[in-house]
Amino acid sequence: MGRKRGIRKMIIAIIVIVCFLGSILIFFSIPYSKTKAEFISARNILLKDTANGSGIFKEEDIADLPSPVQEYFHHCGYINTPKMNSMKAVYKNVKFIFGKGKPATIIDYIQYNVANEPARIAYIDSSMRGIPFEGLDSFISGSGSMKGVLAKLFTLFNQTGETMDKASLVTFLSECLIIPNVALQDYIAWENVDDLHARATITYYGKNASGIFSFKENGELLSFSTDDREAVSTDGKSEKIRWSVVFSDYREKDGIRQPSGFQAVWHYDDGDLVYFDGKDVMVEYNPKLF
Repeated sequence: MGRKRGIRKMIIAIIVIVCFLGSILIFFSIPYSKTKAEFISARNILLKDTANGSGIFKEEDIADLPSPVQEYFHHCGYINTPKMNSMKAVYKNVKFIFGKGKPATIIDYIQYNVANEPARIAYIDSSMRGIPFEGLDSFISGSGSMKGVLAKLFTLFNQTGETMDKASLVTFLSECLIIPNVALQDYIAWENVDDLHARATITYYGKNASGIFSFKENGELLSFSTDDREAVSTDGKSEKIRWSVVFSDYREKDGIRQPSGFQAVWHYDDGDLVYFDGKDVMVEYNPKLF
């Protein structure tokens, strides 16, 4: 009798475990995500006032820019093409490292930038040991944040504050030549360094940051480097490290040459850490909402 009772308990326990695991799998398979919904809502607000029709890139628009930046506009084919007010960039299967000494993971990353003010928002889609992981990387109204959510419910980190605000501002600056109407805005000031380098300074929301853009002789953008950014770990600790973005693998689309390779690099004293390695990146201007 006791043995039968024990078997029944075991069967019930197995059923409970199976039902629990099944419920988890069903929950993970449901497409709704609070984090993604938050991203879509913020994206829609960000883009709603960015209508088309800012005019055409003309020679007089770039006449006061440093010579290597002017060469970039010519080489990439922007002159006499429509100015863009927003940008969508889609990264697939990016090798991403959360910090020094951390293992690499693979993420999908989709971002939107606008030109009328320094603002961007990005959604990260990945998994950790089979459990969904999402991230929200945003810079809106001068506030920068990076949030990570596990299993659609549990916030692993949510970095905010002045350090994130400045990091987000300088990240936006690093991307200004990928959405080149940004490079012409009053909130960015340019200085000539030499035939292959130019300094840009962005000032907005009472903050400023600057960095050096490096170019090939043919006008291709090679990299952006700055000392105005701190490496912030998932536990909130920060460290001031030189930071770079490397641009590569230029491809032509609709007469415009764009880099399709993007790497973000921390230059530690004991070696460089490429923590974001994106390939075959697709860039679209003035994307339509759907």
